[in-house]
Order: sequence, then structure tokens, then C-alpha cells
Amino acid sequence: MSPIWMPSANRIASANLTDFMARMEARWGRRFADYASLHRWSVTQPAEFWPSIWEYAELIGVPGRLTFTGAGMLGTRWFPEASLNFAENLLRFRGDDKALVFWGENSVRRTLSHDQLYGRVAQLAAAMRAEGVGAGDRVAAYMPNMPETVIAFLAAASIGAIFTSASPDFGVQGVLDRFGQIEPKLLFVADGYFYNGKTIDSLARVAEIVERLPSVRKTVVTPYVGVDGHRIEAIRNGIMLGSFLQSASAESRIEFARLPFDHPLVIMYSSGTTGVPKCIVHGAGGALLQHVKEHRLHGDIKRGDRMFYFTTCGWMMWNWLVSGMASGATLLLYDGSPFLGRGKILFDLADAEGMTHFGTSAKFIDAIAKVGLAPIESHRLDRLRVMFSTGSPLVAESFDYVYARVKGDLQLASISGGTDILSCFVGGNPIGPVYRGEIQCAGLGMAVDVFNPEGDPIRREKGELVCTRPFPVMPLRFWNDQDNAKYRAAYLDRFPETWCHGDFAEWTAHDGFVIYGRSDATLNPGGVRIGTAEIYRQVEKLPEVLESLVIGQAWENDVRVVLFVKLRADVVLDEPMVARVKEVIRDNTTPRHVPAKILQVTDIPRTKSGKIVELAVRNIVHGEPVRNLEALANPEALDFFRDRPELMN
Repeated sequence: MSPIWMPSANRIASANLTDFMARMEARWGRRFADYASLHRWSVTQPAEFWPSIWEYAELIGVPGRLTFTGAGMLGTRWFPEASLNFAENLLRFRGDDKALVFWGENSVRRTLSHDQLYGRVAQLAAAMRAEGVGAGDRVAAYMPNMPETVIAFLAAASIGAIFTSASPDFGVQGVLDRFGQIEPKLLFVADGYFYNGKTIDSLARVAEIVERLPSVRKTVVTPYVGVDGHRIEAIRNGIMLGSFLQSASAESRIEFARLPFDHPLVIMYSSGTTGVPKCIVHGAGGALLQHVKEHRLHGDIKRGDRMFYFTTCGWMMWNWLVSGMASGATLLLYDGSPFLGRGKILFDLADAEGMTHFGTSAKFIDAIAKVGLAPIESHRLDRLRVMFSTGSPLVAESFDYVYARVKGDLQLASISGGTDILSCFVGGNPIGPVYRGEIQCAGLGMAVDVFNPEGDPIRREKGELVCTRPFPVMPLRFWNDQDNAKYRAAYLDRFPETWCHGDFAEWTAHDGFVIYGRSDATLNPGGVRIGTAEIYRQVEKLPEVLESLVIGQAWENDVRVVLFVKLRADVVLDEPMVARVKEVIRDNTTPRHVPAKILQVTDIPRTKSGKIVELAVRNIVHGEPVRNLEALANPEALDFFRDRPELMN
């Protein structure tokens, strides 16, 4: 197979990764012939590699003499003598250059310079201190992806408070399931948000949430959509942001708290579709070190670049985006529907603001391909160098679409990791080729492998994605997890002293990776393991199919494959259409992939971050409960799957 894209000689020569390799050769006296040799060094010599990332990124703080102490997945402690502050590293740049550019659909556009951002963080940090918030206290945000959310995050991090966030489309119970476990002192909210041209009021939900969160001392309301300010009085301890800032003396300088490397930074949440979400605590040092590595070396982000990721504040990619400031990038923030203007608005943003790095989901790329969007014809995209994709596997046909209809000369970096590690296991390589359907490489410093069920490493076969050595961005712990019992059960019990990530994957002949879906959603007809993405790739080639979801249904002492399809409004799933679906699957995979049943649905259930929920549908079909409907963006879509007569025979 030939590459679908190769970097030019100039791009390779100017890449941060090329510069890093040259510096490491000079520093450590090693010869790196290619990326593979660099990766081997990064995982076999962590005491050389990780301090080199600190030094290369010129992180502010004291690394100490030791890279790590202890041994084993839970016994290793990274940079035990270090002290740093996460926010200090993100606010290191000053001046009138733009730090943040914000679009709230077509309704609000604002910018903040580096100096303005620093000043607002200083004000808010002082107000937090005056309110009695200190290191280890929790600060929560129920906010859109807007500058005030970034400011709240950085202000909390500057004093050592632990930040957590959820997007304002979460229902009341979904927020309580998350914030109720970690008991925040402060809650930041907006009065509403815009979505698909509509103004949505948040304050009624906020009032109910706060009544059931007794730990909250103040609810700080940011004006955004223009909801009547008098309604703040109905919120317990509610106060407008301006008034909250006036409650403390004006500050122009931030007193950054220098803290240990493993001081808690953020609390993230598991999807929660099988129960109350697990609260995953991530450390400041690990997140910072991993993110600057991924941004600078894997994403080739440089000072002055314009970095964008379409994300809400309930997805880990928001945290990943915000960290881009540590590499000198201007953040392009967008809140609202990505399909405004028939899917063109994000490309309008790219042109208007000189976007260099465009981050999105595989589902967005598939959706704009389905409607025939051709940004290569309608937009300049002259500064765009890199396109990131994550959230679900990016199929080979989407690679074709990006290079044919978006831009022919860019690095398409499919990346994969998760909330569990606040970063990536596998991702992009700016000096290497892109092969259609493949993630380019394993991340530096990440001892990634693929295991068969017996725990043996395999190549060019499908198995479990694992990491065989500890790494700095492993979660510190789960909140209220006695003796790390839930932590071990989630990641470490499958294979001894090995992180098992729960992805069904393959290590390819090009040293790349293909992700076939989540392991717990893998189909198993006749004992043959099939990744759900293998079926989605074929079905969604058909122009009539907008989206699909597949499960394995227990049937006659075996498992049968059941496929649900959402079709174009003018299409009905008749016998010829069923035959077409089966034919395209059979011709491009194997007879075992062909569904025993195909049903048409009006909607596909998904989480707030846009991931389809195969496990929830499988539970419904088998008469089992789905414990946390609040985790879903459209829980009503599950009603279709309950007690379907078509699935009884």
C-alpha cells in the first residue's frame, strides 16, 4: 500500500520532531535513524526521555534530580522532587498577540490578548482566594466552551485547586452524578448558550442543581446570552461574575502556587452509561508534560499557530485544547452547532482566523462527507497544516474524503487515547507518511502493544490495545476509591502489570494502528471477534445510510449480529435496501460480518460527547437496565430498542 500523504522535505526539515531528534542525538550521543528508533529509546530510557521533554518545552518549574522512583504500574512516582504550576506554564507568554479567539455560533465574537487573559486570571484567582478556595479544593464549571471557562480553569490551577467541568447541555441529574461526588466549593455557570441558531436558558437547571449541591458556597454566573439578570436571585448563593470579582482587591499579578508534580489538576468522568460515572483524578505535571509532547512533537504546534478543536467542556479534548497555550498557540474556541451554515461554519472560522490545526471527530468528517461538503472548493484553508480526528475510528474512506475534498496537503492525524489518560496512546507523526485508515504511530514514551487473549504480543492481528510500562499521565486515582480497587479493575486486572485500555486494535505493517472499536462492544458470532468499526465502515459507504449502530444479540447459545441504520429522510428500509447493505458487508469483509437482522431507526443514541452507545442498546435489547440515562444526549432514542418484536425471532 502506498501512502496517501507524505510530508515534503521542507516540512520534515522544519518540524519540531526533527529538531528534537537532532538535539537528543547531541545530548545523549544516540543515533536516531527514524521515528521507530526514537520511540524505542523513549520507552526503554524513560530517565533520559521525560526530562528531555521538560527541557525541550522549557517548562517553568524545578524538575529535580530524579525522573521516577518505585516500580510497577501503581508503584511508580514521577519527578518526586519536582515543583511546578500548570497555569504558570500556560500563561507564560505576554503581549498584545491574541491568546483566545471565541465564536459563539454567529451571535458572539470576542478576542483576548495574552496580557488581557493574564489580567483576568489574576483577578479571578484573587477572588477565589478571598472566598477561601485553596489547594485541593474543587472548583466546578457548568459552562459553554468560552473564554470565561478557560479563565476559571487557569485561576483554579494557579492556586492549586482542582478543576472539573461539564457542558451546559447536561441535565440536572447528569451534573449531580458528577459534581455531587466531588463536592465543589465554587460553581461557575453561564446564563445560557446558543445551539443551531437557538438561545437556550440554563438558569432554571442551575437553580435546581445548586439546591442539591450543599458544598457550593457561591454560584458565579457569567452573562452570555442575555437572560434577565434578576433571575440570579433565585439561585442559592448566586452572584454575577462582575460582582464576584469586585469582592476581592484588584490584582495584576498572579501568585502561582508551586506544587508537586503529582498535585491534582482536574477531575474527569467516565461515560457513565453503565452506572454513576467514575471520577478520574489527573495530576498537573503528568498532564502538562504529556500535552506539550503531543502538541509540539506529534502535532508540530509552534509559537503563533492557531489551534482549534471542536469540543464541549464535558469532553477531555477541551483540556487537551487549552494546554495548547503552553506551546504558544492561539486557541480558537467555538461553542454551538458544528453544522451551522450547512456544515461550513467551522471552515469559515478556519479562514477568518488563520487556523493551522483543525481538530474534530470522525463522525463530523463522515457527516460532512455525506452531505457533499467540499471545503477545498469553497474555502482557502491556506494556513491549515494539520487535521486531528478522534472520538471514534476514522475509516479509510474518510481519509480519501479529507484529501480529495478538504485539502490535499495536510497531515491527517487520527489520534486515540481517552479520558482515562487525558491524552493519547497513538497519534500523529509529522515527519512520517499517512496511510489511509491508519493511525500513524505509537506515542513517544508510551510502551504501546497489542495482546492476544493470552497476553502475548501480536502484529497484524486484532487484539487488545495495551501499555506495558508506567507513564507520567496515568491517573493519580479515582475519587473515593478505597485501595485503588476500582482503578485496578478498570485498567490493570486483565494482564499482570499492564494497562489494558479496552480498545480492539491492530498493529499494522507500517508501524501504525487501526482501532476497531471498544473491546466490550466487540461482536463474537461463532466465536470470531469482530470490531464494530469493521461493519460501520462498510455500511456507511452507502449514500442512503446516515449513521448506524451494531450489537451482538445472544441467540440460540451463540451471538447474532444486529444492525440498526438511520437512513436519509427519503429512503425506506425495504428488501432491496436490506440486500444492498448485506451485499456491501459480505463483499468487503466476511460472511460472519453480515447481520442476521437489520432494522431502520429514526435516531442513534449517543453520549454528550457524540459517541454512540452500543452497550446501552445491547442492554436494552437484552432486557437489562441502563443505569445512567443522564449521560446520553438523546436518551429518548433508546425507546425504539425496547421489546422489539423483530428481535424476538
